[in-house]
Amino acid sequence: MSVDVYAADEQSDVVVAVERWSALARAVLAAEGVVGDTEVSLLFVDEPTIAELNQRFLGRPGPTDVLAFPIEDEAEPGGRFPDRGGPGPGAVRPEEDRLLLLGDVVICPAVAVRNAADHQVTVDDELALLVVHGILHLLGMDHEEDGEAERMEQREQQLLARHHRDLP
Repeated sequence: MSVDVYAADEQSDVVVAVERWSALARAVLAAEGVVGDTEVSLLFVDEPTIAELNQRFLGRPGPTDVLAFPIEDEAEPGGRFPDRGGPGPGAVRPEEDRLLLLGDVVICPAVAVRNAADHQVTVDDELALLVVHGILHLLGMDHEEDGEAERMEQREQQLLARHHRDLP
């Protein structure tokens, strides 16, 4: 059983320490109690790519810093068609052991560079925040309402204080 973070740097604007951010994502997932066979994708993309995703999925124009795409659909039930009455031939794993595809976090380092300057933090600190923020979104946290936003920000700061500085 493992928690796997598949990370890819698909941009060339900013040098990204992919393994470092994968390690932070794994640490956050562990701290949030994610166990078992779980997969998360962490993608670093350029501004045109994140702008297109932002428009397509959120209806918002222009680039943003981070997008999270949780996989919310239930897995197709196993069993025989049409009655779904049992696992059928070839079933080898019980339901609780199946792979959980948590979702994708997409980050734009070029936007993070601008945000870091605006927030008066290092680019490293800004990227760490975006990784944590995206993972928390995959786990169901949101910031649409004031109370939710406060809880999410507080948890982000706790996780960053505990895991960000310890990374190689």
